[in-house]
Amino acid sequence: MNGRPTVNRLLLGLCGAVLLGGGLLILAAGFDLYHRLRLIPPAGWPASTTHDVLLSNADRVRWSDQGWWWWAAVIAVLVLAAILALTWLLTQLRHRPGSVHLGGTPPAESVELRGRALGDAVASEARALPDVEQADAHLVGRPTRPRLHVDLTLTDHALPAPALQALSQGPVAHARESTGLPHLPTHARLHVGRHRARRAE
Repeated sequence: MNGRPTVNRLLLGLCGAVLLGGGLLILAAGFDLYHRLRLIPPAGWPASTTHDVLLSNADRVRWSDQGWWWWAAVIAVLVLAAILALTWLLTQLRHRPGSVHLGGTPPAESVELRGRALGDAVASEARALPDVEQADAHLVGRPTRPRLHVDLTLTDHALPAPALQALSQGPVAHARESTGLPHLPTHARLHVGRHRARRAE
């Protein structure tokens, strides 16, 4: 399967879990749920009562006498996080064309095909190929010059060369014919499925 959506889901899930956990901790302290439910939080648990604060005066000034390196390290980490987040956002925006101009040219009366629809069609046809367990496909690049990325998960006894030949002569060739694109560069990534031992009967 395609790795980019999986990474995106993991990153979004991690960020969501951190934000949700922090919000629930603050709400629990604000509504004094620990006292009402007769729960005893662990030692050092942040914001366990309504009078607690997330950052005390002692915590705010404990690093103030450590010199310039502490502030430089904090700024460097924040800048790095901002650069990574911006790079991730730009990658999502420029790698997924919303549509493909059929015929390769965009005249005023041209017909556009949704890039996701084409990727789903290629993936569906690729899953029917011999020795293919799973397939995923998506378009990258500009609408006038798209590129096709295909991820194939092969069975443990499949050979890569026949699988690539079947992909090229089948789903990829049909995608070129259906869109009228003379050139549709394709990048195929192959994976081998996990070996499943057969039970003796």
